[in-house]
Amino acid sequence: MYKVAPVLLLLLFTASQVTYSATDGLLPNGNFELGPNPKSMNGTQVKGKYAIPKWEISGLVEYIKSGQTQGDMLLVVPEGAFAVRLGNDASIKQEVEVAKGKTYAITFNVARTCAQEEKLNVSVSPNSEPNDYGILPVQTTYSSNGWDLYSWAFQADAPKISISIHNPGVEEDPACGPLIDSVALKLLSNPQRTRNNLMKNGDFEEGPYILPNAATGVLIPPHVEDDHSALPGWIVESLKAVKYIDRDHFSVPGGKRAVELLAGKESALAQVVRTIPGRTYFLSFNIGDANNSCVGSLGVEVYAGKDQAKIPYLSKGKGGFVPANLRFKAVSDHTRVMFLSTFYTMTSGSLCGPVIDDVRLVSVRNPRRVLMN
Repeated sequence: MYKVAPVLLLLLFTASQVTYSATDGLLPNGNFELGPNPKSMNGTQVKGKYAIPKWEISGLVEYIKSGQTQGDMLLVVPEGAFAVRLGNDASIKQEVEVAKGKTYAITFNVARTCAQEEKLNVSVSPNSEPNDYGILPVQTTYSSNGWDLYSWAFQADAPKISISIHNPGVEEDPACGPLIDSVALKLLSNPQRTRNNLMKNGDFEEGPYILPNAATGVLIPPHVEDDHSALPGWIVESLKAVKYIDRDHFSVPGGKRAVELLAGKESALAQVVRTIPGRTYFLSFNIGDANNSCVGSLGVEVYAGKDQAKIPYLSKGKGGFVPANLRFKAVSDHTRVMFLSTFYTMTSGSLCGPVIDDVRLVSVRNPRRVLMN
């Protein structure tokens, strides 16, 4: 027994590590560094349903090496040396063990190639919700290197699910299609409101997985493309995505995470909170820039019920923030708090905008005292 115990402990430790990696980090071979056997290749095209280790493929899937050329275009892989390209009606799929009933966020890198209207269909199965999938338009490039990190959230309806990324496009050139790399998964918690803050996840510390070497941040798509939201508590109420950023690569007002509003009034973030009609509330937050050379006016418009405020912020592109607030009186038992960017600008080919963080909402018992302060 004495000799067996350490082995059992090692097995238990290994099992716990495997479970953790499946829910907070890259999926097995999520970076595609384990490639097909050369016998399963026809040029760049992968032959065989299970030729790419840990993945099931269908349709025209290509295995791309960083530095490979396509016509006049040089294909660059953001992390590691390999990625896959999804041609017409092609898909990649992987089975993952999850906790039933919990919410997860998928994160993956995507780059557009030769087509202008490329889209990706992200889905999981089984799924009890009808039409619960994300059609992510990838024709807009938010970063200067051509690769954007997207997220998409879902609720697990079974202890084992299949994650699928599918290119529904039909192009004249069947080899055209988006490049995919670094597919990761994260279990999302459900932040709670407190007496000291009526906003859920007001500090934005809970959100999708950010790859350690990803200097672009993670795009959180609009509500129409993902009704679960990879940013718990918040709704992306706009036509364009917002960017989830971290302190390792950007300037963040507080904690480790924040949100950047990228596309002016097409980039809006909202949350509905319970309020008492007639009572006064005090909303405070920080506005700044991400230290990404984004120079210019990056003001924010904030709305709460029937009240609003325009908060100016002149960015020098070197980081920093200022506190801001809005005092309002609730007119209903639910109040929508919304932030949108007054302006946006670009730097080095990347869209950029104001950073929002540390959002706090409290009920005010003495409105005159708050006004004086």
